Amino acid sequence: MAQFNSTHNEILQDQERKEGVMPRIPRMVVTDSGQKAAYHVISRTALDGLPFGKVEKDALVRIIKRFSAVYCVDVLGFAIMGNHFHLLVEVSPGDMVSDDDIRKRFQLLYGKAAEFPEGRLEAYRDRFCSLSAYIKDIKQRFSYDFNQRKNRKGTLWGERFKSVLVEQGNTLIHCLAYIDLNPVRAGIVKRPEDYRWCSIGYHAQTGNTDGFLSSDLGTLGLGVDDALMQFRTYREYLYHVGAIEKRGKANISKKVLDEEIATGFEMTRVRRFRYRTRYFTDSGVIGSRAFVEASYETFRDHFQTTRDKIPKRVTGIEGMYSLKRLADA
Repeated sequence: MAQFNSTHNEILQDQERKEGVMPRIPRMVVTDSGQKAAYHVISRTALDGLPFGKVEKDALVRIIKRFSAVYCVDVLGFAIMGNHFHLLVEVSPGDMVSDDDIRKRFQLLYGKAAEFPEGRLEAYRDRFCSLSAYIKDIKQRFSYDFNQRKNRKGTLWGERFKSVLVEQGNTLIHCLAYIDLNPVRAGIVKRPEDYRWCSIGYHAQTGNTDGFLSSDLGTLGLGVDDALMQFRTYREYLYHVGAIEKRGKANISKKVLDEEIATGFEMTRVRRFRYRTRYFTDSGVIGSRAFVEASYETFRDHFQTTRDKIPKRVTGIEGMYSLKRLADA
């Protein structure tokens, strides 16, 4: 039976009662040892309209990638929309993480030169295994970047993020499909892979650069453990679910579904290449690694960042590398 961490919430509720504030509903956080827990996280902006454009979506993906390497989480899926984001993550409990791993994660966060405070080992273990701390760091970092870019001050996010505890197996893969179908349901794209700010699009368009996303795609509960078969199985599930009509929402058309059925839900080399060629328009510099590095040195002052930019290999096109657009640097 899962135990839920409620001590902090009880203290908070007592304080809120004294102040006459409606108490928050306690967040359900699994604390069983030796058991990863999956959560669907949703957070919305407090701003009107759709304030997140291409640049903001790219920035939020980069920030999620960075903190996902620091925290003890496996990211199964995500979708960055115009005014909110979804994350599906598995969080590891502290007793599944070694002391050395905590020290490495500390250096990923603060730099290799930072001396680890041994007396605070358990405090950092708690932090790096905390869903709330993970999401807080993501949202605060993005808020800072967004406000700097837009030359604004004030609150960016609405009320606290929502988290749903998700059961492994069929529920998990259905939740992942729900997340990946967001851009389809919103009428933005006809195929979920066409949207690069969601997990299936990230898999298809980048080849899962840096191993950012978990490769099981929620299919381990279905007894599928081969990477290529996992991708095909998930796409088959995703397209069938996406073709179901929902009132007031767009869906995957019968024509598109029939095309996928005809190919056995295999991602053809032609389609993979087409997805990867977005680098020709989205990059600031593209070419061999030597060319990209030399160009970066020439135009270093054009990139608004204090960190060195490292060329990224264009997956699926041998020997080709790229750097992000100057606006995204």
